[in-house]
Amino acid sequence: MPKMKTNRAAAKRFKVTGSGRIRRSKGGLNHCMQEKSKKRCRRLRKNDTVDKAMEKRVKLLLPYG
Repeated sequence: MPKMKTNRAAAKRFKVTGSGRIRRSKGGLNHCMQEKSKKRCRRLRKNDTVDKAMEKRVKLLLPYG
């Protein structure tokens, strides 16, 4: 039986936690920073979890995660 391939784009964006949830970083922190407040930028730095509805689809892309 051949090995399953991990989707490399998903592997760079998502990490699986110990409990099996999927962690992701928040978007909107790459450019146009002068319009965003410092408070907003601090909040965007923190990691977030993928929604329950999308979790199953992301896990298909990460078979060994």
